[in-house]
Amino acid sequence: MMDFTLWDIVRNLLTGLQWTLALSLVAFIGGGVIGLLVMTMRISEKALLRRLARCYIELFQGTPLLMQLFLVFFGVALLGVDISPWVAAALALTLFTSAYLAEIWRGCVESISNGQWEASASLALSPFEQLRYVILPQALRIAVAPTVGFSVQVVKGTAVTSIIGFTELTKTGGMLANATFQPFMVYGFVALGYFLLCYPLSLSARYLERRLHASA
Repeated sequence: MMDFTLWDIVRNLLTGLQWTLALSLVAFIGGGVIGLLVMTMRISEKALLRRLARCYIELFQGTPLLMQLFLVFFGVALLGVDISPWVAAALALTLFTSAYLAEIWRGCVESISNGQWEASASLALSPFEQLRYVILPQALRIAVAPTVGFSVQVVKGTAVTSIIGFTELTKTGGMLANATFQPFMVYGFVALGYFLLCYPLSLSARYLERRLHASA
């Protein structure tokens, strides 16, 4: 049996923490890009686009992230495509994130008064130009706090990817707990790692929310 020093445990957990952070960033950035597109479809004047966006959102919000991971990881493999746990985790978490961000941002856009749309329409702006130059800059200010707050859920959601073999913080902790026979200590460090990632984000979201209400 291999002996692990405290530094060995911490060093391996830091590596897992790096992968957790990398997956969170990929999912959040990718989900943001897709979410913006879905949000635009969701508020479109075309009924077909609105229905497609609504189905997309309800699909990913109405099913567990774990099931989505399984479908991506094992479903793609059934098509004869070799997919790594990293790619499957990034793809599933990106799609999951995009659905929630699309709804968050839709709510922010729809909170802007109709008078803003009417005023911009009177300037002969197209619907896209109204959204880009008038509505989105105002909605962005409202969206910052809930978006940062949701990033906490993205970070914590990465823990589920350990089930398909992606070696992030939780998976690393599980392997170390089995190797060292010290699960309480190892998972204590794992919990601390998530706390160090999530707590600053939670503080930022609350701070931004207070500033928003104070300046409203």
